[in-house]
Amino acid sequence: MKCITKSWPAVIPLGFVLGLLLAFSGFAAKGFSDGPVGFTGAFIQGGLVIGKTKPGSEVYFEGNRIQISDDGLFVFGFSRDAGDTAELKISLPDGKILVETLIVSAQDYHIERIEGLPPATVNIPPEQLQRQRHERGMVASARAVQSDLLEWRFEFILPAEGRISGVYGSQRILNGEPRSPHYGLDVAAPIHTPVIAPLGGIITLAEPDFLLEGGIIIIDHGFGVSSTVFHLQSVDVIVGKSVQKGEKIGTIGATGRASGPHVDWRVNWGKVRLDPGLLVGLQ
Repeated sequence: MKCITKSWPAVIPLGFVLGLLLAFSGFAAKGFSDGPVGFTGAFIQGGLVIGKTKPGSEVYFEGNRIQISDDGLFVFGFSRDAGDTAELKISLPDGKILVETLIVSAQDYHIERIEGLPPATVNIPPEQLQRQRHERGMVASARAVQSDLLEWRFEFILPAEGRISGVYGSQRILNGEPRSPHYGLDVAAPIHTPVIAPLGGIITLAEPDFLLEGGIIIIDHGFGVSSTVFHLQSVDVIVGKSVQKGEKIGTIGATGRASGPHVDWRVNWGKVRLDPGLLVGLQ
């Protein structure tokens, strides 16, 4: 592996290839040019982008080296509050360096203020905090899996049929206190409605009764990309099971802290929380 230093042999702007971006309605690894790099995806807060470059290259996003497949594919994403630029560098096998500041579009998020709620409905009781910390650790470990799966190349589908009842990025301010933004896409439907894998992969977490999430499943799609579904009535898979896109993995419930029967679907690239709505063409 070449060490990246300030004495790079060449610097080539990526601007000339940014016009290769395709309209975002989900994607497969196709449509790339024959040039040194091409993209498909969404350069927007919450967006997921797939890149393709020459096999044997090294890719750095925001200064961190990221995985690349044997055929030159890589993936990265932008957080809810990503700034208006991000840096991508690619070290080609011949030693040349491609570098560009990527322009990231902003999203508008719905903010809701609710006052006069009983404190017990806003804050977790102290005696339950240890359990919450333990469960958060399990979720973090499951999402930290960095496998060589390439399922992220293909189009996502919704995990259930129903009404969209919650969207990515929205935030509530309860009794004057800002709560964490909502990072998922909620699909409301009757209890026992089937929940399916939005993409193929390997189950890394399958638990029936988390404090906040209720029944929860996490699927590794490879390269740090994962799906999480929760508030499930039933969890019908086990850790280590391989699942195909569209395969039934559980059923909708109102478990954990849910206001009604629905499935909350979240997509991560490592610790970066992505917008599932973008992945299925809802925005």
